[in-house]
Parts: sequence; structure tokens; C-alpha cells
Amino acid sequence: MKSKKHFEILDGLRGVAAIAIVVFHFMEMVYVPDQNFIGHGFLAVDFFFCLSGFVIAYAYDDRIKKMGWLEFFKSRLIRLQPLVIVGAVLGLLAFLFDPFSSYAEAYGTGKLFLIFLCSMLMIPYPVMAERSFNNFALNAPSWSLFWEYIANIFYALGLYKIKRQALLIFTFIAAGLLCFIGYRAGNLLGGWAGENFWDGGARILYSFLAGLLIYRYNWIINNKLGFAGLSILLLLAFLVPYTSWSWLSQLLTVLIYFPLLVALGAGAQLSERFKKLCDFSGKISYPLYMTHYAALWIFYNYYNTHKPATPQLVVIIITGTLLLVGFAYLVMVIYDLPVRKYLNQKRNKLKG
Repeated sequence: MKSKKHFEILDGLRGVAAIAIVVFHFMEMVYVPDQNFIGHGFLAVDFFFCLSGFVIAYAYDDRIKKMGWLEFFKSRLIRLQPLVIVGAVLGLLAFLFDPFSSYAEAYGTGKLFLIFLCSMLMIPYPVMAERSFNNFALNAPSWSLFWEYIANIFYALGLYKIKRQALLIFTFIAAGLLCFIGYRAGNLLGGWAGENFWDGGARILYSFLAGLLIYRYNWIINNKLGFAGLSILLLLAFLVPYTSWSWLSQLLTVLIYFPLLVALGAGAQLSERFKKLCDFSGKISYPLYMTHYAALWIFYNYYNTHKPATPQLVVIIITGTLLLVGFAYLVMVIYDLPVRKYLNQKRNKLKG
């Protein structure tokens, strides 16, 4: 059987977005978004959502009916859940052994175990003031994985088979809902905390459907921008300065610019010299996204207790980002790939 084409540039762009969001998270611990150079880095999540819709449709539209929704869910759990668990474990260890804080002393074993269990099982539980009431206190980025799971459930239960015209109508409705959320809140930052929980649903609803649309309508734009050119275009979205109209620019970025980048990325030609970089970038993107935040809370508490000067901050953030990329690679090689291989083998034995 002929294997499907692999969109290597899209893999590479996923890694660029993951690194951008790590830098954004470092910076937001020190500066509010409108005062830091990568203040729109949080929009990387919306790019992930759009990319996810496209990739899921490409990978499963022609075979989910035959494989069934249960096997689809197993595939997604094996792909996503191991790193959800390790992210929760790292978050718990960072909370207990952070050398720059003593927050853990305020929590009993029972409550902390419940918070940990909810983080592992993807049950939103925004109760920790010391973690800004994140939906997943021990690993904040899990909020987007929660909505990714919800999108996958809806895809398997019906989105995969709805006609293109209906999908287009649903996407327009989702766009209207996202506009309402963006205007009401004044930004598209929501989804990560209890008070803005449903904003996350609006964010994935539009972007995931837009990704499905790109695939279903074959809106793939052949071009010669390559990985370097598209990486620059993606980074520009995160570097847009804040203005009084930023809520509108954020909406335009999510509604139009990111789907355009996905369409361009799917149609771009990858030069030989960038193949290894794209492969590495794509592979470490998810491990990096799910393992970096434990270190960010330690950095935040270090910053509040030591108040390092700007030159020192630059060194810490650059070095920290590189170390987190290296750590993500180790987690992938030592933990994620072996666990997924084992689970897939067990699954195939049960099927066979």
C-alpha cells in the first residue's frame, strides 16, 4: 500500500510554534503580554488547533469509518496521554520541591493528590491560587489538550462524515462565536482558567473546523516559500505589537492568517537542507509543549525572590529554552516513544 504524503513543513512549523510559546511563557512571568516582544505568542495554541484539524482530517477521513470510533480513540489516547501524565508528574515534583517557594506546605496530601489525579485524567480543577487558578494547576498547557480531546470526540462521533457545505456553515457560526468572545474579553487569551474556561471551547471550535475545511476543500496553495519563509511568517504573528485594536488583530490572525499559513505549509516545497530540522522540530514540539511549564513556575518564583536584571534575564531565558528543548528530546526518546510503541504492540496483539 502506498503511504500518504507527509507534510514535513507543517511538522517543522509546529516546532517553531512550540518554541515561541515557551519563550512567551518565560516572558509573561516577567512582563504582561502588551509589554513583551512576543506578546502574541499565546496564539500558537490557535495555530496548533488549526493544524490539528487539517492533520486529523488528512489522516483519518478515509479510514475512520472502517476502523471505528473506539479504535480512533485508542489511537489518540496512545498518541497524547503519555505526555499528559508525565507533564502532571513534572508539575507535582516542581510544586513539591521548588527551592524558591513554600506553597506546598499549605496543601494537605489528600487535596494535592486530588489535584494531581485531575491533572492526569484531564479533569479541569481550578482551585490553586498559587497557580493563577489554572484549569490544570500542575501543568497549565493541558487546558488545550483537554479541548483537543473534546474536538477528537466530536470528530469521531460525526464531524468526519458531515458534508462540506454543512461544515462550511458550522465554521462560519464558529467564527461568529469567536468574534463575540474576542470582543467581549478584549483578547483571545482565554481557556486556561476557570473564569475563562469556555473561551477555550470557542478557540478550538473555529480553528479545528477551519483545519478540516482546508483539507476537505483541498485549499492547498503550492508555493516556494519553504520552511524558512513560512517560519518567518508564522513568527511575525507572535511579534505583532499591542494596540487598542489588538483584539481585532488577534481575531484576523486566527480567522484568516493561520488557516492561510496551514494551506501554504501543506503546499510548500521542502529543500533537502531543512529536512532534518523539520523532522526534529516536529518530533519535539509536543514533548516540549507538555513538559516545559513545570520549569516556568520555578523561574517565576526565582524571579520574584531574586529580581534579576535584564541582561541576566536574557541569558536565563535563552539558556532555559535551549535546556527545555534538550529535556523534551530526552523525554521523547526515553519515555514517550517507548511507551507508545509498547501500547501499540499490546493493542495490536489484542486485535490480532
